[in-house]
Amino acid sequence: MKGSTENSTTGHAHPPLRTVKVLRRTPLNPVFAAVYFAGILVLFYHHTRLFLSSTTISSSLIRFSFLAADIVLAFMWSIVQSFRMRPVHRREFPGNLKRVLENSCEFPGLDVFICTTDPYKEPPLGVANTAFSVMAYEYPPEKISVYVSDDGGLELTLFAFMEAAKFAGYWLPFCRKKKIEERSPEAYFRSNCAYCSETEDIKVFFLGVLNVTVRYFSHFDNLLHRYEAKI
Repeated sequence: MKGSTENSTTGHAHPPLRTVKVLRRTPLNPVFAAVYFAGILVLFYHHTRLFLSSTTISSSLIRFSFLAADIVLAFMWSIVQSFRMRPVHRREFPGNLKRVLENSCEFPGLDVFICTTDPYKEPPLGVANTAFSVMAYEYPPEKISVYVSDDGGLELTLFAFMEAAKFAGYWLPFCRKKKIEERSPEAYFRSNCAYCSETEDIKVFFLGVLNVTVRYFSHFDNLLHRYEAKI
């Protein structure tokens, strides 16, 4: 149905959690696909007829290459048509979740996986900032589980997260108390945030964690270079 809207709610009296609206001109997409498909068939017929009427090996190879290229391009075109038959615009309303669910026990559990491997390309504190942002969501804390996977298995990443865990005990309650939207501590302290005595104390704590991690990283880097020099 053109311009139709579908609402997903837990009841008729509740506000919607999401809406799905079919985009305009959707009926034209199958017509265009049919015309395009007819053109592809005509092109196949033309190249096949030329290939079968070839008299030399070189002309056969050239015309067969044209036919093979058309087949590949037609296949690539066909596999994306399912996304164009009924394009929709989805809109979510996460703010209505608390209005739909009566208590925190009804919230679904969330498992968030954060992957890292190279502390040089992905600084451990940057990964920790990502974890802070997730854990500070406006969501029941008992319903969120954050997993950090270090494919490199480096001691540096473990140390950084041990220090970050200490800071999380101050940062997460501070975010919920002040209703902070920028939940990454590094991005928050770089912004023009409203400073108070509590904010200054948490910033000093964060800078301390940052300095300790940087010193440990330097020590780790020196040990790594010494080990490489011995090899």
